Amino acid sequence: MPGFSPTWRGMTETEDTRAGFVALIGEPNAGKSTLLNRMVGAKVSIVTHKVQTTRARIRGVAMEGASQIVFVDTPGLFRPRRRLDRAMVAAAWSGAADADIVVLLVEAHRGVTEGVEAILASLEERGGDAPIALAINKIDRVEAPVLLGLSEELNARFRFARTFMISAEKGHGVDDLRAWLADELPKGPWLYPEDQIADLPLRMIAAEMTREKLTLRLHQELPYQLTVETEAWEDRPDGSVKIDQVIYVARDGHKGIILGKKGETIKAVGKLAREEISRFLDRKVHLFLQVKVRSGWLEEAERYSEMGLDFKDGAP
Repeated sequence: MPGFSPTWRGMTETEDTRAGFVALIGEPNAGKSTLLNRMVGAKVSIVTHKVQTTRARIRGVAMEGASQIVFVDTPGLFRPRRRLDRAMVAAAWSGAADADIVVLLVEAHRGVTEGVEAILASLEERGGDAPIALAINKIDRVEAPVLLGLSEELNARFRFARTFMISAEKGHGVDDLRAWLADELPKGPWLYPEDQIADLPLRMIAAEMTREKLTLRLHQELPYQLTVETEAWEDRPDGSVKIDQVIYVARDGHKGIILGKKGETIKAVGKLAREEISRFLDRKVHLFLQVKVRSGWLEEAERYSEMGLDFKDGAP
């Protein structure tokens, strides 16, 4: 299967190889998932215009020379209100705490918001030895003097190891950031096979791709009240794969919205998801979607486990 290996195998340590974890943190919609996908060169993280779409810490693996950079795309840091929110924020800070390098993304056109100030305060409070870089993203949205002013203001508030001006969407400045990260990682053997781009199970990546299509198609609070799980995965003799997925919603009314008039919505979502999963796997995909109502799924430990989150982290 392209890009993946069923077993872990480390490289023999040499003086030349480097490997480590890089956590991408920031407010929701700061561009973390877009940057991850750009760095890895493939879509491994859900990207939409809606905030809080990344729920699990998704690891994307990028090679830069003799360095293996394992990116941890964390959920956006925000003020949590529900159990799911609290679990997401806990996952974000856990990813940062475990990383060899942390990259804080700040949107150029939004500047120093209350959320950014809160993140800076938390970074100061938490301390740690990992170098923290600043990446000012979406630089194409503001003029150069604004960028310079924002950089000066942020560096006056926190001692960043380096500052980068980037556009994750267009790729500007991304190569410089990746090269710096590669040089800063600790020496050691690679952590994953050279051809592996993510450590998420394929079942979860496929579910995330379907959830993205639902998020893009639906425009109310509904996307945050649903989750998608891959219930069955069957590799067929002809090389294709049959995937059964369940979309869990909290209310009966939500089920009707997802199905749409005469099933039009779920058919459209299924078609888009099937095409993307097929491109990703480079094989034919038979995708079957069901919608089930589970009014209490937001309080079920099993659902959190499927999303890669810790149910206990969401406790008040």
